[in-house]
Amino acid sequence: MVIKGAQFKADKPWDSRIIADISGVTTAVHWTNQPYHWHINDGEEIFVVLAGQVIMHYKLHDEEHAVTLEVGDIYHVKIGGQHYAEPIGEARILVIEKKGSE
Repeated sequence: MVIKGAQFKADKPWDSRIIADISGVTTAVHWTNQPYHWHINDGEEIFVVLAGQVIMHYKLHDEEHAVTLEVGDIYHVKIGGQHYAEPIGEARILVIEKKGSE
């Protein structure tokens, strides 16, 4: 199966297409043009920018930080990592995470 992730479009921000569910870990492509909200996943998360740019906001030792992710950049969120993603315009993101995570 071939999925053109950089061309994926959803009906609303952060909607996704599940690509695979392997032993309780999902891989999905997301489309968005709106920021997400601060949250903490109950498992690790891998976040890969497929198209566009995304500002990843995160907290480290209770201090807020941000980094701009470009196409091909990967962000790894460890368990308990508080974060949210803010796209610059439209973005497509590959997310690998525990099934049912926020």
